Amino acid sequence: MSTGFVWHERCMWHDPGPVSGVTPAAGAFQPGMFVENAETKRRLKNLLDAYDLTPQLQSLDAEPATDEMLLRFHTAPYLQSVAELSAGGGGDAGETALVGPGSDGIARLSAGGVYAAIGAVLTGEVSNAYSLCRPPGHHAERDQGRGFCLYNNIAVAILEAQAQQLVERVAVVDWDVHHGNGTQQAFYDSADVLTLSLHQEMLYPVNLGNLEEQGEGPGLGFNINVPLPAGCGGGAYEYAMQQVVEPALRAFKPDLIVVACGYDAAYFDPLSHMLLISSHYRAMTQRVMRLADELCGGRLAFSHEGGYSEFYVPFCGAAVIETLAGINSEIVDPYAGSAGVANQDLKPHQQDAVDASVAGPLESLRQAL
Repeated sequence: MSTGFVWHERCMWHDPGPVSGVTPAAGAFQPGMFVENAETKRRLKNLLDAYDLTPQLQSLDAEPATDEMLLRFHTAPYLQSVAELSAGGGGDAGETALVGPGSDGIARLSAGGVYAAIGAVLTGEVSNAYSLCRPPGHHAERDQGRGFCLYNNIAVAILEAQAQQLVERVAVVDWDVHHGNGTQQAFYDSADVLTLSLHQEMLYPVNLGNLEEQGEGPGLGFNINVPLPAGCGGGAYEYAMQQVVEPALRAFKPDLIVVACGYDAAYFDPLSHMLLISSHYRAMTQRVMRLADELCGGRLAFSHEGGYSEFYVPFCGAAVIETLAGINSEIVDPYAGSAGVANQDLKPHQQDAVDASVAGPLESLRQAL
C-alpha cells in the first residue's frame, strides 16, 4: 500500500492578517492570530516528521490550479476579485474569506494540491492520498469565498479530473463540523457526484445544510445532509457513518471517494461543540477505506479542511494518515481516555437526527438510482 502525500510550505504562507476572533481588529480590539492559521497544519507535518512517518509516504508534487481549472466552477469576476485583493492590500473575498498578499497564488496551489492527490490515485500512482494544504476550500462558492475558503479545492479537482476523463462517478464524504455548502453548490444538479455532509446543525453557514437540500434537476437525490445536534461524540458519528454514509456509498457505487477531512468536530476545537477524539477519526477512516476497497478498487483521496485546535489537530491528522498508510507509529494521543466518557455514547435525540437523514435524503437517493 502506498499513500501519496501533498505538502508545500508555501501554503503555510497564506496570511489573513491580525484579527480578533474572526473579525479584523482594525485597531478596535487587541489583535490575535486568525483561527485558520498555519500552525494546525504545520504542527501536523512536524509530528509526522518527528515520528518518521513522512519518509514512509510518497511525496506528490502539486502545481497551482490554472484559470481553466478554476473556471470549471468559479466565475471570472470572482477570480479577478481575488487576484486584485491579493495584489493589493488584501481584504475579504466574500464572507470571512480573508485574502492577504499573495493569497491568490497560494490558494491556487492548495486547489492544485488536491487535484494532484486525486490524479495520483486515479492513475494508480498511489493507493490513496492525503493533501495537507491551506487555505481550505469546501465553503467557497461559485462567486464568493466563505468561511476561510477562497477556492473550492475539492470541486475544482473533481471537475478537472472529470474533464480529463480520469473519473466519472465520485462520492464526497464531508465530515468537517461545518456544512460543505460550496461543494454542495458545485454538484447540486449533477447525478455523477454524490455529496454527503455530516455537520453540526445551524452552525455555519447557519441557513444551509438542511435535510430538504437534496439536489435539483438530474441531481435530485444526490445530495445528502446529516445535520447533527451539538454535543455529538463517537457514538453518534459511528451511527451516522453506519446508517447513512455506508448505505449511500453502496447504493451510488462511486469510482472514487473523496473525503473533506476537517478536524473541527474534535473535543478541543474552538469553533464547534462536538466531542470527537483522534480514535474516532481513525475509525471513520477505516470505514471509508473498507468501502473504497469494496466499491472502487480502494481509490480514496483526503483533502485537509478545517480544524482549529493547534495542539490537538496533529493527533487527529496523524491518526488518519497512519490509517491510510497502514503505519503503526509510536504517537500516543494524551487524550485517548476521553473515548470512554459517557458523553461519547449515542443519545436518543442524536439517533433521531440521524434517522431523519435515513428517512429523508437517503431514501431520496435510493429512489433516484
